Amino acid sequence: MAREKENKVKKVNWGKERRLLPGYILLTLWVLFTFMLLGWILCASLSTTADIFKGKALQFPTGLHFENYIAAWGDNHVATFFANSLLYSLVSCTLLILICAPAAYVLARYTFIGNKVIQSGFVAAMGVPIVMVVLPLFCLIANAGLLNNIITSKMTLIFLYIGINIPYTTIFLLTFFANLSRTYEEAAAIDGCKPTQTFWKIMFPMAQSGIVTVTIFNFINIWNEYFLSLIFANSDKLRPVAVGLYGMLQSMQYTGNWAGMFAAVIIVFAPTFVLYLFLSEKLIGGITGGIKG
Repeated sequence: MAREKENKVKKVNWGKERRLLPGYILLTLWVLFTFMLLGWILCASLSTTADIFKGKALQFPTGLHFENYIAAWGDNHVATFFANSLLYSLVSCTLLILICAPAAYVLARYTFIGNKVIQSGFVAAMGVPIVMVVLPLFCLIANAGLLNNIITSKMTLIFLYIGINIPYTTIFLLTFFANLSRTYEEAAAIDGCKPTQTFWKIMFPMAQSGIVTVTIFNFINIWNEYFLSLIFANSDKLRPVAVGLYGMLQSMQYTGNWAGMFAAVIIVFAPTFVLYLFLSEKLIGGITGGIKG
């Protein structure tokens, strides 16, 4: 029993750890810098503009000002920007999975004429800068009159977000489905499952780590997207948080409410932080390991 306990205790390879020490130091410094920066922004959001300019944002000489968040949420249209970004991100990510997961499964599991061409096309599409196609897109959408209505404008933005993320999402999920064992499909076929049932009931749940990982990446990309929304969202009722915050920053030179600005930054940053906090294990697992059948 004693030997078994000793074997369970892993010995530390101090030579290897010493070689990794510079990396540990750099990583620690970067984490400390990030926490200090975010901590200062959090403290500034609970302070006043006067205290910020006096360099007393960390001391709270006049107490905690939670009203900054109330003002930022209501008076500065952050609630509208937040709701727009949430709508764009959730709808786009959901539709991306519903479109790309079946496509990636078919490309990974079935051999047919044009399979490699389609995969190569997706890879090539990932290298096309959005700035190259945004002008023709804007001309087509404007001529179709889709920017004259709030509903059609939001639908257009969602359609664009889906379109630009389909190649990346499909290629990412393709590798996960390719690593799944074919014995699952064979067992399902023996039990009388149709290919569509096999995918949705067996293969789709087994690629959960990859689906969660690519959804997190897509959510963050769409949440922070700036260029398309700057061009196609032409009013505060349409703008997501990235463009909205930029507009708030421009208005700071007239209002001077920097404490409210930092409160808005914290509100906008919160969803992605919570997403990482609760799904970090699945994210790391999806990046490093994937699924082996």
